[in-house]
Amino acid sequence: MIDTDLWIRRYFPSAEAKVQLVCLPHAGGSASFYRPVAQALRPRVEVLAVQYPGRQDRRHEPLIDDLGTLADEVCEAVAATVDRPFAFFGHSMGSTLAFEVTRRLEARGTYPLRLFASARRAPSANRDERVHLRDDEGLISDVRALSGTSQQVFGDEELMRMVLPVIRGDYRAAETYRHTPGPRLRCPVTALTGDSDPKATLEEVAAWRGHTDGGFDLRTYSGGHFYLLDHTAEVLRLIDEQLAEPALR
Repeated sequence: MIDTDLWIRRYFPSAEAKVQLVCLPHAGGSASFYRPVAQALRPRVEVLAVQYPGRQDRRHEPLIDDLGTLADEVCEAVAATVDRPFAFFGHSMGSTLAFEVTRRLEARGTYPLRLFASARRAPSANRDERVHLRDDEGLISDVRALSGTSQQVFGDEELMRMVLPVIRGDYRAAETYRHTPGPRLRCPVTALTGDSDPKATLEEVAAWRGHTDGGFDLRTYSGGHFYLLDHTAEVLRLIDEQLAEPALR
């Protein structure tokens, strides 16, 4: 039996919310990244933020550096937790993970309302990336270039020693992932991307269309891999609107 309290964080529980939004962090990220999202969307939407092993309060647990294995675990945690209509939001690696979890749930007959895939190329748009094989300086250089981590972190040697294994493990999971052909999703997909994201071209993001029979929406914003930090209000408004659509109630 999986310990759902380890995997799922409800920062602002909302019994009256009609919809739950399961949020999956990026490589090196943690559930707390979505705390502001949970606060902004309450009480209409209850946010369930996923906490991967190996970080923050789970730092003493072994990392899971295989995305398929991680998807199996997250699938069990989500299935045991959601208790009303729900959707997924993933950022970067979290988008691919959300896709794989959705595949597993739909194979069981459980259908999310929608998948929001942020800052990630489609699962079938593979790149030969090997950042996880670089030395520490090479890995730090890539993370720094994405502008999603506070500069204070890079100046804290002790903190960097703690987070680098987590980042490397997540990069390994994301970069060694290979899409396996199978049934397309039944739920609709909304893909969101920054127009200057070095990790995903517009063509690669648009390829999400080929992974669903449930409808597709592509939204482009100014910015790079962490465009959403500059467009938080717009992204939250989009989530609110699409989860409030009459067909999803």
